[in-house]
Amino acid sequence: MATLKEISILTGLSSATVSRILNNDITLSVKDETKIKVLEVAEKIGYKTSLKASNIEKKRFLSCFNYSEETEFSDPYYLSIRFAIEDECSNLNILLDKVYSPTTFDFENKYDGILCIGQFSSEQLKNIENISKNIIFIDSCKTNVFDCINADLKEISECVVDFFISCEFKKIGYIGGRDYDTIPDEREEAFIKYSLLKNVLDKDNVFIGDFTSNSGYNLALDMINKNSLPDAIFIANDSIALGVLKALNENKISIPKDISLISVNDIPASSFTFPALSTIKIHSDLMGKQAVRILKDKIETSRILPLKIKVPFSLILRETTKQ
Repeated sequence: MATLKEISILTGLSSATVSRILNNDITLSVKDETKIKVLEVAEKIGYKTSLKASNIEKKRFLSCFNYSEETEFSDPYYLSIRFAIEDECSNLNILLDKVYSPTTFDFENKYDGILCIGQFSSEQLKNIENISKNIIFIDSCKTNVFDCINADLKEISECVVDFFISCEFKKIGYIGGRDYDTIPDEREEAFIKYSLLKNVLDKDNVFIGDFTSNSGYNLALDMINKNSLPDAIFIANDSIALGVLKALNENKISIPKDISLISVNDIPASSFTFPALSTIKIHSDLMGKQAVRILKDKIETSRILPLKIKVPFSLILRETTKQ
């Protein structure tokens, strides 16, 4: 016959704690996943208890993606974030809904917390706050009030410039995108400021469009048609870089002999391009998973002070840079 001691050994909890969980002691302060773990072990080994894991009220989160499903589908970076969020919510027994490019914020369900992915306007943020005060921003950090987790794009931009300088390049160009036409992307701002400081900015070869491969292709053609290529190009993301590579290859511009490229994100396709793309790897899956945990912790501890988390990055050197 199954005993409390067996459950204690299998869960790593004291027999007293196991007993209080199984007897639904409302004065016991433990996390929901701990309760669920005890109940699942008890059921597995045949311990008789009237309390069921399903009786524990589940939290419900909303993932608010401020871009379209088509954008996500065409960019593995965003897919990675979503998959990580969904996986972690499943692991922690959290219900999850999602919405893309929201124009209204009138939802039927009540939400314990909201994960905001992408760039949001002040007006959107006001609407989101009416749904829940428990908010975390992923891949953006435009507020000092709420939690956020993202990559340090300023540090990434400076890392790329420093690498190109170490290769003794004197003229560095930039091809990037913007979410809003009048608001520069953080990579764009950081690159221009730092490369100016280091006296390597090729002002005539800074091109801005959107974050798609088609935009990268057209911007690269514009650069090629000026007949004055830089020594190297920093590209805002891998999707843009795919278009840039296509344009350079079609015009028989040798990479990295004639020009070197470094991009950002390290999507799966970047290692299969011709030539293979040197890029900055951002751990987007880590952003998604940790965002769920941070939001859950905020709710359970009633934490007020906001957290700002920077995920690590790595420079992956492949064939678009000289070794």
